[in-house]
Amino acid sequence: MQDRMGILLIILGMSLFSIQDVVIKLMASDGSLLQIIVLRGIIGTCFISAFLYIRGRPIIFTTAYPILTTIRATFFFFGFMSFYTALSLMPIAEATALFFVSPFFITIFSRIFLGNAVGWYRMGAILTGFIGTLMIVKPSTSNFQWAYLLPLFTAFSYSISMILAKQTREKDTVFQQSFHMYFASTICGIATLLLAKSLGWSFEGVGGLEYVFRPWVFDDVVIISAVLMISLIATIGTLCLITAYRISQPPVIAPFEYTMLIISIIIGYMLFDEVPDKYSMLGMLIIAASGLFIFIREQVRGIPFVIKIRLR
Repeated sequence: MQDRMGILLIILGMSLFSIQDVVIKLMASDGSLLQIIVLRGIIGTCFISAFLYIRGRPIIFTTAYPILTTIRATFFFFGFMSFYTALSLMPIAEATALFFVSPFFITIFSRIFLGNAVGWYRMGAILTGFIGTLMIVKPSTSNFQWAYLLPLFTAFSYSISMILAKQTREKDTVFQQSFHMYFASTICGIATLLLAKSLGWSFEGVGGLEYVFRPWVFDDVVIISAVLMISLIATIGTLCLITAYRISQPPVIAPFEYTMLIISIIIGYMLFDEVPDKYSMLGMLIIAASGLFIFIREQVRGIPFVIKIRLR
């Protein structure tokens, strides 16, 4: 029963993150991505604090690993800033699929930083998965766009963040780590904005960067409402995933994270008339199949599971 509830929570969480991505993509023409990130961080911090208070859990602002937490938060912030920027420049399904190469990076980094053995089967799956990535990115054709590198950077940064989360879980709880990520989003967002203003950066008309650094808006009810909705959706989605992994067995529920890829394909078609070409569709299937193979192989070999909490 607990596993069944965990599966439902995973699917709900993935659905909520997909809705969040849609709203962020829709705001690209008028909103400011930094404003979204900062306000979402503030509101998310408040929501997480309220949740912990209601559940009778301590609200701990500090961390036992200040340096590692700072590095993790920095990677996380710039990684997902890249992903949200990519949403304004490319189809949502392809951006989501490229993000799902993160299990390949996590497997590689677990070998480098955690000393986990990686056999030939998983290495083969990783190489196959990267072939699927190339089918989506198409680096040697006239269809190549630099924006396709942004979700790959997100996957890379997210993987580093998850490895660091694994290393800091001994003394910092998952709730602390969630709190730190939202709080860090606020600090990093404000710091990035102040740096841009102090250096006089202007990105008007410069693709996704205009979305990132566009002036903030506080008198537009639609934009403010959208930011509030994003904050609420992201926080509930995060709590769904945290709860799912707490009450269920990770080997049972983790594969259902790939429902997000299916949802993104449907949403992209219905809302944005985005239809991936045959090479991209095949690439998505290869990435998903390779990721699932790695996961199944890790369970067969009894390799410790690296929890993947997407605080998006």
